[in-house]
Amino acid sequence: MIQILSLLFYFVVPYLVILLCRRYSVMNKIGEILTLYIIGIIVSNVFVFPLGFGDSLKGIQDGLTSVMILLAFPMILFGCDFKNWKLKNAIAALCIGLVSVLVVDVIGYYIFNDEQTGFEKIAGLLVGVYTGGTPNLASLKIALDVDAETYIFVHTFDMIISFVYLVFLMSFGIKIFRLFLRQQDNKTTRPRDSKTTRPQDHKTTSQSLAYSDIFTKRHFPKTLGAFGLAILIVGVGMGVSFLISGKVDNMLVLILTMTTLSIAASFLPFVRKMEKSYDAGMYLVLIFSLVVATMVDITAIDYKAGINIIMYIAFVIFCSLILSVILAKIFKIDSDTMVITSVALVNSPLFVPMIAESMKNKKVIITGITVGVIGYAVGNYLGIIVTQVLNAL
Repeated sequence: MIQILSLLFYFVVPYLVILLCRRYSVMNKIGEILTLYIIGIIVSNVFVFPLGFGDSLKGIQDGLTSVMILLAFPMILFGCDFKNWKLKNAIAALCIGLVSVLVVDVIGYYIFNDEQTGFEKIAGLLVGVYTGGTPNLASLKIALDVDAETYIFVHTFDMIISFVYLVFLMSFGIKIFRLFLRQQDNKTTRPRDSKTTRPQDHKTTSQSLAYSDIFTKRHFPKTLGAFGLAILIVGVGMGVSFLISGKVDNMLVLILTMTTLSIAASFLPFVRKMEKSYDAGMYLVLIFSLVVATMVDITAIDYKAGINIIMYIAFVIFCSLILSVILAKIFKIDSDTMVITSVALVNSPLFVPMIAESMKNKKVIITGITVGVIGYAVGNYLGIIVTQVLNAL
């Protein structure tokens, strides 16, 4: 019974939040995703975990986080216009992002190193996870022979502080950076919906996604088709991942395969007619956001243990962002490209659509995903190199 109620909660609450955001301007300014984060944390820490339901929901939460984002990924890419993608900006943003993480990571090593043995391994872990992602973190644990306690501690606070970082961006960070950096021209952020959702209409629909007509006779069959195609692409991606690595969930191979197939599909005429694929994909992202928030257990956090490591993680995340802003200003990279690049590196490509929606600019999605995938590819190399260099000094 608890499992059924939890599924209803995860699938229905995002829709209710959308309606509330459309009705109340205050909630509209907060945004759907940030609202869902707040609801999720309150529910998990006030109602669910204190009542002992957390363990029974873990299987559902793990399953939903994997399935929702994997299915959302292709559906969102189906709705993107790749003909207007600027490769030069993506390369420049990638270089800025990688340099920022590397420089700040090394500086932080000398600031927070409390002479404990193996601190250079922690530096390597942070470079790997903030240029790649969790798969790189797991790989570097083995490559650098990091003990389980250190790995779990770093991973736990990486997730917590990365979550705080996302909330910061979605609440007011994006607005602040747009004051300092030039803005991208995103007047046509939803080009395929032009027949049904005009740009000016977003002022009267709370700048929310146009979900209302997904289930109409005109769009529902096409949306089901997009959903089916997404399932097919995920299946092919898992198959390729298994053939290459022996695992169906090798994130580098899986995301690279899914991205390639989804981009190729987006040029097909019948896929381009699936106007609501982007909206349906973003609804899955909203479900994902709520599930992730309910997995945060504030009571289980030991803030006193390893305070230097906690400060080091926060330093790398936020100071690399500050350095990225400075370099973006120098090299004339627009604010949205800078932010999406930072998110792709610090959080992973899976969070790119979420932030793109917060910025109301889906033009940057392909840039973010490309940067994130390249980050997956180089993360292990950079993590090992940094560890070896710091160990030799």
